[in-house]
Amino acid sequence: MKNWIIGICALSGSLTALGQSALGSVTGNMEATFQYLNPDSLIGATQPVEKGLLNSYMNVFYTIGHFKAGLRLESYLPRIQGYPSRFDGTGIGMRYVGYTNDYVDITLGHYYEQFGSGMIFRAYEDRNLGYDNAMDGARIVLRPYNGVQLKGVYGQQRYSFSGGRVESAPGIVRGGDIELHLNSLIKRLDSTGLDIVVGGSLVSKYQADNNDQLILPKNVGSYGGRMGLRYKGFALDGEYIHKENDPSADNGYIYNSGHAALFNFSYTRKGLGILVSGKSVDNMSYRSDREAALQDVLINYLPAMNKTHSYNLVATLYPYATQPLGEIAFMTEVLYTIPKEKTRRGKYSIPINFNFSTAYLPMRHESSAFERDSNRVMYVGKPFDLSDSLLWRDININVTYKFNKSWSVIGSYYNISINNDVAKISAEAHGIIMSHIGVAEIGYKINKKHNLRTELQALFIGDDHDGEPNDKGNWATVVLEYTISPGWFFSVMDQYNYGNKLPEQRLHYLIGSVGWIKDATRLTLSYGRQRAGLFCVGGVCRFVPASNGLTLSFTQSF
Repeated sequence: MKNWIIGICALSGSLTALGQSALGSVTGNMEATFQYLNPDSLIGATQPVEKGLLNSYMNVFYTIGHFKAGLRLESYLPRIQGYPSRFDGTGIGMRYVGYTNDYVDITLGHYYEQFGSGMIFRAYEDRNLGYDNAMDGARIVLRPYNGVQLKGVYGQQRYSFSGGRVESAPGIVRGGDIELHLNSLIKRLDSTGLDIVVGGSLVSKYQADNNDQLILPKNVGSYGGRMGLRYKGFALDGEYIHKENDPSADNGYIYNSGHAALFNFSYTRKGLGILVSGKSVDNMSYRSDREAALQDVLINYLPAMNKTHSYNLVATLYPYATQPLGEIAFMTEVLYTIPKEKTRRGKYSIPINFNFSTAYLPMRHESSAFERDSNRVMYVGKPFDLSDSLLWRDININVTYKFNKSWSVIGSYYNISINNDVAKISAEAHGIIMSHIGVAEIGYKINKKHNLRTELQALFIGDDHDGEPNDKGNWATVVLEYTISPGWFFSVMDQYNYGNKLPEQRLHYLIGSVGWIKDATRLTLSYGRQRAGLFCVGGVCRFVPASNGLTLSFTQSF
């Protein structure tokens, strides 16, 4: 092991030397997160036997001419809380070699790729979520003509990092995609002002039939098409994917087919932006292991149909996770900026952002008894055929107002309802959780280098069927942040569950942070409590347990 590490260090030094010469270039990045945790019985936080936890990785990418290569070294000693338990050890978590020019891009080893919006295929990584479904195999991208792009993928998905080694899912994933930019192929279209892109995808997975009671399909295919139109300030995108019957642990081993449909319509001009989106999903859990669960080895990605929030109470208490087995969702967003000439003071414009999103369970028409018994086709589902069962609703608005060069304020209101019986956000809540959240973000620029920012947040919860506050009741959060440009920032946040119906659970979650930034180097130290809950990015979530302790994080790019 010692000799192996010395070899890696020598290789890294050699590559760095190459990066400083005409023999090629080296880029990459490094990140390490260390936690020292204390037991805290009030919030349910435990102390691991190791007391200290570490997640770290380094990417190194080398290019010379048309050749490229890269690797990632990962280390979990042991993993920080919330990451999958099968992440442990130190070793190479990603490696690839490849060749690229104007017409071809070839990769052998690990790679990330996406077809269209990702509803049929997306291999990607989100380190904050502990999510990585990288493909290990071969990838080729061809551009034989201007306006024509072909993609092909073949391989197995990353499932685990155990004992310092990557373990792949048992299934094999293979697929192809074609995208045509018609304006490049038909020059007459340029004179119309209309820009058209069309595409199509085909993806298949193979997994051996290991079930003694059912005859399971070894090969499950999915296919679909998409189109994008642009005309002046208007844009319209649409995509439809059909998936063949795919019995799995997710859907209870039924033999229904699945579908996913998506559209986005937008209009933009100076001072105004409008977006209208819709999504219909039915039985679209698509994995390279039919026995997998949670966020493991998903072949596809279903885009979230709701706004990504950043304020503490809005983003962490009641986030919405995409429902791959079935949802019909819509979102509308309007951004309007009142020009400064129309304001009373006439010095600063006033941006106003309104957003509405909602999701419902789809309507499912029950199949005949014969089909259920003989074919295990349990229902008939149609695109955008929604029921009256609400999954999620979010109505929010925020207004930014600048008083002068020093003072500014952002006022926001959120009305969020979530069906806890489906999303299972809380074990204590019943049915629909309704919440009203108000946020005031106040900024004060002391001088060119010193800035002060504060957030005042309050969440008011609706009552349950018994007239008691639902879930954990009302919350309040205060954030105070002080920055010294360009290098330092200090912040304190207190999240207080003052409305909990159990007095002993009316707790403060206080955390303080200090950070230093220099060019591509960032160091952050924080200490305090963090409550248990879901952490979500783009509709993909992981559970984060309660913790009390110190977190030190370091990032570096080169």
